[in-house]
Amino acid sequence: MYYLYILKCKDKTLYTGITVDIERRIKEHNSSNLGAKYTRARRPVKLVYSRRFKNRSNASKEEARIKKLSRKEKLGFIKKGRLLSSNRRP
Repeated sequence: MYYLYILKCKDKTLYTGITVDIERRIKEHNSSNLGAKYTRARRPVKLVYSRRFKNRSNASKEEARIKKLSRKEKLGFIKKGRLLSSNRRP
């Protein structure tokens, strides 16, 4: 099982990633050098969205799609608790 996740950083920016162990990954982002370079300078981070996928391929495709969205679009689906179609606007 793979997880797509979005973190809100201390500076209110958003970070999107995938993992197989979401709890471990968040701990890494918050307290070790194994976290992404981007989040190391913006600690602490907080999980604001996650979604499960059956395989890495689907999780990676969704991650790529989300990274193309604007901040406003990302905040919209986080608030609603679901992802919006790439063709829809909030």
